[in-house]
Amino acid sequence: MDEQGIRINKFLSEAGICSRREADRQVAEGNVTVDGKTAEVGTRVLPGQSVYFCGRPVSKEEEMILLAFHKPVGIVCTAEKREKNNVIDYIHYPKRIYPVGRLDKDSEGLLLLTNNGDIVNKMMRAGNMHEKEYLVTVNKPITEAFLRGMAGGVPLVELNTTTRKCKVERVGKKEFRIILTQGLNRQIRRMCEYFGYRVVKLVRTRIMNIELGNLENGKYRAITPEEYQTLRKLIQNSSNETVIHRKEERRNDTGRENYHAERADRISQ
Repeated sequence: MDEQGIRINKFLSEAGICSRREADRQVAEGNVTVDGKTAEVGTRVLPGQSVYFCGRPVSKEEEMILLAFHKPVGIVCTAEKREKNNVIDYIHYPKRIYPVGRLDKDSEGLLLLTNNGDIVNKMMRAGNMHEKEYLVTVNKPITEAFLRGMAGGVPLVELNTTTRKCKVERVGKKEFRIILTQGLNRQIRRMCEYFGYRVVKLVRTRIMNIELGNLENGKYRAITPEEYQTLRKLIQNSSNETVIHRKEERRNDTGRENYHAERADRISQ
């Protein structure tokens, strides 16, 4: 921590309490104190000051934790203890961590968990255009028109938006692979419903360079040093803001170019 301190939301995220956005909400609700005084959004924490969250002391976790977890259907991506099926209680990891983004309760597959708020922001902000890959099974045979429609951008009236163009590939009679760069609420299910299809099974198989592989359902593993090194390269120019400028977007694309070149022949538009 430098002599001018760091913002309270960054302090809490680096301590593994929650993401910066959630930290701002907790501060606004009066759940955080610095040296006994209720913190405000933007408060800076100076070296030697004591921080309490909901009456408990907070200290920064020096060890970087990043886990890959095969989330089963029925587990909820939240640290909220009032949710009996929350992912934190399910994993029962000995140190404080929280999920990177979300995966629907009815879906399974790769979920990352960490104690590092900066990684959460840079990986999950939609404006950073990072890829997430899914294997989807639907209730009836897939047509070429369905694949073209899914790839071309789908209007979701209930969310008042149209999805970004994406990569879609048929892998079976009722199964397809899809790569998204955004994470709207129940996005794939809503997209399929628009064309009259119902999702029977949805598995997230990849987040950026980290793959689910053969990780057993309900189990987790630590990210390898090689995976982390590649991940850092992919997010090095990513923004913590919700939306990034076109110039930054092009710079991110350049950083991802080498990694994704080898995947280009696997997935077609």
